[in-house]
Amino acid sequence: MTALDLLITAGNGPAECRIAVRACLDILEKEAAARGCLFEVSTGAMPDRHGPKSALVSLEGEAAPCMAAEFCGTVKFLFKSPVRPGHKRQNWFVCVQRVDLSGGEGVAIDPRDIRFETLRAGGPGGQHQNTTDSAVRAIHIPTGLRVIARNERSQHRNKALAVKRLAAMLQHLEDRKTDAAKSERFIANRSIERGNEVKTFKIQRP
Repeated sequence: MTALDLLITAGNGPAECRIAVRACLDILEKEAAARGCLFEVSTGAMPDRHGPKSALVSLEGEAAPCMAAEFCGTVKFLFKSPVRPGHKRQNWFVCVQRVDLSGGEGVAIDPRDIRFETLRAGGPGGQHQNTTDSAVRAIHIPTGLRVIARNERSQHRNKALAVKRLAAMLQHLEDRKTDAAKSERFIANRSIERGNEVKTFKIQRP
């Protein structure tokens, strides 16, 4: 079954863009459910009341590549700012891009900083339920990052996949703090292209 990871980010946008990230995650989750895909999300830095600056979404299912193709790029959200009443701007942008898990190869994680939890794996829509606790949730204790891996059949392989996802997220967070953010891997996190959006959503009450 196809599995992939997406990075959703507000870049350096204001609080309204974090609201848009939260809305984008809700839309992706509903779309995944409608298409029979498993959906797991891990936020970057602890989100405030407006939403996270970035999030890593894991999709699993036959429709996952199609969803990724439809959403990857700049997504525009139309809504009046609930943060700054009277603010004229109503266009807010987020970026969605596929993430290569090898992007975290340069991050060294102390095994003592990871807490693993096992859970029962299941297929999209509740089908093909796995009777073993092969799925794994990995929690990076210093940052609070949480990721879930259930793509592999063995718990050992899911642990390895979860560590890769943690490393990719940690690399992303590090890139935000350094000039390495200009690298091609996460360049969209610094520069979200406006005027060439792949999707537009209008929100009445964010």
